[in-house]
Parts: sequence; C-alpha cells; structure tokens
Amino acid sequence: MSAQTVRLMAFDVDGIFTNGALYYGAEGDALKVFNILDGVGLKLLQKAGIQTAIITGRASPMVEQRFTELDVDFVMQGREDKGQALLELATKLDYEQKDLGYMGDDFPDLTTLNVAGFFASVPNAPHLVQEEAAFVTRSLGGHGAVRELCEFLLKAQGFDALKLYQMESV
Repeated sequence: MSAQTVRLMAFDVDGIFTNGALYYGAEGDALKVFNILDGVGLKLLQKAGIQTAIITGRASPMVEQRFTELDVDFVMQGREDKGQALLELATKLDYEQKDLGYMGDDFPDLTTLNVAGFFASVPNAPHLVQEEAAFVTRSLGGHGAVRELCEFLLKAQGFDALKLYQMESV
C-alpha cells in the first residue's frame, strides 16, 4: 500500500474530520465540529492535483455545506457500503487500485480495503482498524488528523506543503 501513487483520496467524516461525537440541538438536529487545519490539508491536495472525495454512511446538510465550501470533488452521503462507493468512483474516473486512497476509523470503512491501494486511520480508531492501515496519524480524528495525512501524502509524492500553500490558486 503506497501513498506515492494516490490520485484520489477519499475520507470518512465522523471520527476523521470530527471527533466522532454527535451533538444534538433542541430541534433534534445533529451538529458537527470541523477542524480548520483539515480544510487547508484538502486544499493542499487539490493544489497538488490529487482529487478528493467524502464517503460517509450518514447524511447531513452540514457535510454538504462544509465540503462544498472546500471544493471537494465528490461528496457521497448515506453510503453504508463505502467500498462499493469508492469502486464507483474508480470506475467513473478510470482509476486503478493503486490510484485510490481512503481514510477511515471504524469497521464500515474496512470495506474499502479491497478497492483502495492505500488505507489510513487515526489513533482513536479500534485496534483492528489501525492494524489494517498503512499509515496511522498521531493526531486524533477531529484534531488535525486529515491535515497530517495530507502532508504525509504530499511528502510521499515529492511535494513541499508550504510551497504548495504559498502558490496562487489554480
């Protein structure tokens, strides 16, 4: 499993971009808290030409809003079979397994293992999930883990994250 060939990096949301906690408002609506560092990480991947995707089992207007703001290429919500969703993207883009990366934190994310050539996770994921990962961040989900992974991918592909950040948007 190599980070050097990833052309599409897909992510789960809860437990990866968030700390996995669900907050409910008085009207029963679930609230999510996102870390700004992770958004910059996605922008860096995009500047490097790596496409981004969200594949999540839950559906939420906050997810749609946040990832539309970040110009994520593909936002797939309500997808319990994440491996199938990733396979659909691979087929659409004519990508091979080596071109696909996925970051997840729980058992439903393991369905991507037969599709993605690179799998990453977080230290607050169950041990069995961490064992399957080629890379486990030091940062917890919701606390900059996505940013850490993005910088790892960029370095593996020969990019300097700071120089990318300083480039004018394409």
